[in-house]
Amino acid sequence: MKKTELTCIRCPIGCAITVTQDDDGKVTDITGNSCPNGYKYAANEVTNPTRIVTTTVRVKGGTLPVVSVKTKGDVPKGKMFECVKAINKMEVSAPVAIGDVIVHDVAGTGVDVVATKNVAKAQA
Repeated sequence: MKKTELTCIRCPIGCAITVTQDDDGKVTDITGNSCPNGYKYAANEVTNPTRIVTTTVRVKGGTLPVVSVKTKGDVPKGKMFECVKAINKMEVSAPVAIGDVIVHDVAGTGVDVVATKNVAKAQA
């Protein structure tokens, strides 16, 4: 039997959660969570950890040199650096709007990368 101590990151409360797994890695008990989101987070974190990736992308011809972006959903934790590497190769042309897809299916994860800020086109 294995016990893992986690701090939940799904909301600002930061519950201290304990996950118990049997010898085969199956989750047998989760305690300390204040809500269902904490339960789900803890179960996933010990069996298949995922993360939202946030970074920036260069903008050509914009009022700002970069635009903030994030993955539209969780990506496997083991693919985070591959995702960042793919995103860092990108450059978009202004204007950019919140929600614009910057990268489709980043690093083969099935998850798109979207803009999280508006960047207007620079006046000539």
